[in-house]
Amino acid sequence: MVKKGSSFSDLGTLVYSTDGGRQRPAPEQPKLPEGDGIARVRRESKGRGGKTVTTIAGVPLLPDELKALAGELKRRCGTGGSLKDGVIEIQGDHVQLLIDELLRRGFKVKKSGG
Repeated sequence: MVKKGSSFSDLGTLVYSTDGGRQRPAPEQPKLPEGDGIARVRRESKGRGGKTVTTIAGVPLLPDELKALAGELKRRCGTGGSLKDGVIEIQGDHVQLLIDELLRRGFKVKKSGG
């Protein structure tokens, strides 16, 4: 029995069907980044023209919350910075200040790198 709107090839396998109509994909819910839930703070200068930045990776927050946290940390350090691919970059060497601030906010923190 062939349904209306269906087409079968000569071999009898379904090639096309309008059964079910157009389907809109379900909107994706933002997910927490995968990882162990520990924020890693490190100082970097490689590939930055000799300028030092402090990076924070692995913060277990949603993207909007992470953006707000980055802004608050930049204000706390009194410098600029950015948020790239889930990693917060703060201009300058502020490792200990950022570790203390993240601990105060209740995050698990590790100093990473040298």
